[in-house]
Amino acid sequence: MGRLLPRLEPAPDGAAALPLLIFAVTGMGGIGKTALAVEAAHQACTKGWFPGGTLFVDLRGYDDAPVTADQAVLALLDALGVRGPDLPQTTARQYDTYRTLLAERRDRTLLILDNSSDPSQFLPLLPGTDHHRVLITSRDRPDALPVRLIDLETLAPDDSAALVTRALHDADERDDRPSREQDALRELTSLCGHLPLALQIAAAMLRRRRHRDIASLVTEIKKAADPTAVLDTGSRGTDLYGRSLVLRPVLETSYRRLPPGQARLLRLLALAPGTETGAEAVAALADLDMGAALGLLEDLAATHLVTPVPGGEGPASSVRWRLHDLVRAFGVGVVAGDAELVAEGEAARERVLEFYRRWAKAADDRLRWLPGKAKPERFTDRAQALEWLDGERAGLVAAVQWAGEERYADTAVRLAECLAEYLSWRRSFDDWITVGRAAREAAHRSENRLGEAIGWTNLGAALRQAGRAEEAVDAHTRARDLFQAAGDHHREGSAWNNLGLALRQVGRAEEAVDAHTRARDLFQAAGDRLREGMAWGNLGLALLQAGRAEEAVDAHTRARDLFQAVGDRHREGAAWNNLGAALRGAGRVGEAVEACGKALEICREFEDWYGVGETLRNLALAHQVAHRPADARACYLQAADAFTRANAPDEAAQAHTWAEEQE
Repeated sequence: MGRLLPRLEPAPDGAAALPLLIFAVTGMGGIGKTALAVEAAHQACTKGWFPGGTLFVDLRGYDDAPVTADQAVLALLDALGVRGPDLPQTTARQYDTYRTLLAERRDRTLLILDNSSDPSQFLPLLPGTDHHRVLITSRDRPDALPVRLIDLETLAPDDSAALVTRALHDADERDDRPSREQDALRELTSLCGHLPLALQIAAAMLRRRRHRDIASLVTEIKKAADPTAVLDTGSRGTDLYGRSLVLRPVLETSYRRLPPGQARLLRLLALAPGTETGAEAVAALADLDMGAALGLLEDLAATHLVTPVPGGEGPASSVRWRLHDLVRAFGVGVVAGDAELVAEGEAARERVLEFYRRWAKAADDRLRWLPGKAKPERFTDRAQALEWLDGERAGLVAAVQWAGEERYADTAVRLAECLAEYLSWRRSFDDWITVGRAAREAAHRSENRLGEAIGWTNLGAALRQAGRAEEAVDAHTRARDLFQAAGDHHREGSAWNNLGLALRQVGRAEEAVDAHTRARDLFQAAGDRLREGMAWGNLGLALLQAGRAEEAVDAHTRARDLFQAVGDRHREGAAWNNLGAALRGAGRVGEAVEACGKALEICREFEDWYGVGETLRNLALAHQVAHRPADARACYLQAADAFTRANAPDEAAQAHTWAEEQE
């Protein structure tokens, strides 16, 4: 209301005349366009802005038989008092009379042309004077006309809950379900996609089910494949304007009006993984070039069936595209009801899954790239690879979960493997666990024992970093056994290494020492210096935990040297940090401070903020040992900032606590 009402205010007396102002309220069906227009008209008339009142015509633009301009002008003449024998006989004379009346009408009037689907419905009805105001509502954006647009979006969660609460209280002020079931109310509004029409329907159903709780309706909607079917089946009411409260026909009419290319893209978007999809992924999904895909997306956005979500200052290809949840459910239902559309959808899903696998592999190769290796395609540096992965993360994680369907399982399992390094780097442990579990279960079902072992490996790593160490021990043990059974000694070495990390986390330090020693020996035998360095580093951590600090210093020194030899500068930084902790444990504080300084330099170079936080925490401990509390406090505060940037709030809070203890 705050965006529309001020625009209707007339210019002050004596001000220069303005050109005819046409306002259009646009948005998807059910968004509340008519309600906003009528309420704005009511408030404007109350303020005395339109002493001539309001002329309202429902053009029914999305019905099977829309009202034409010729039909609408008759209704407008009737409202202006021209009827019966006074009504001109020809259409041309009727328009002349209509425009003359408005030109002679000194009392300013607001003309509302509701529910227009095409400019031909309203262009002949525009007044020939700038004295009046025109307000149009439409699901389609009239971009070709000089119209001031107000695009409506779905309600905010709080406003959605307030709408349902008010509707229930208006019917019965004793209805306390919203206050008693606040969580269920929030879930209901989310299932309705915060769409006003869907919320009104849900409220009408709850009014009729006075003795049932909100949670029962939530359960019913969640069980349905298509929420619109539940809402429409349970709805028998009308809104304030006498229109039936039904949702699915609104979506069906919008869909039926689309040209074939737009209709096909809308169906396929409903099958896309994630809530938002990048333009590249849309092009892959629809098997189109980027230009054609963007053109269709922009056309769909003009009908408010698709919403663009800008990605910043980048090109049009960086914009992401979102379907309203109820539009997505409707699209899925359209596909499910037609065998040819099902086949079309399956082919589209295979294309987008392969698109994700290809570029996730390239991004993963870039994250793991070391000097001397072949350069991955597309991504020129880590920052570019991370930017792509960040933008596509929701779709990537959702696509892996297609592994539950046999035809997509192999590609989804390979995609999951490509995401492990990235999800670890971003500390997205919940997503990592979801991805690891989906891949492991899919590989087990298809009796792909190697794939299952890899799935257990990634799942174990995610569980360990999420603090679920006992579960991680079990996962890595299963991975080790499967690699041993397959005779894959190289991957068996990685499993021993991961198992050692989990064992150390649960306090079984000596067992961890044994596990990392086995890993080191396997990697030495294979001539894999990178992974040998990783095993030495982890062995050093276990030795330090077991109280064997000088041995830990030697192990971390060997790890550092190996990482330097293979050119893995990021892991070299971690080795310097670990070496600093071991030196501190051995009482060699000056050397520890120097080692931490080298680690900080490398971690900042890579923008590894978690590594920066860990190193600063180590440095603070060294200052404490040297009885320098002010320096220790400064390091803890800097560590807290770094952990915050790394999305590690628990570690940040702990660093703040330790800083306060230094005062």
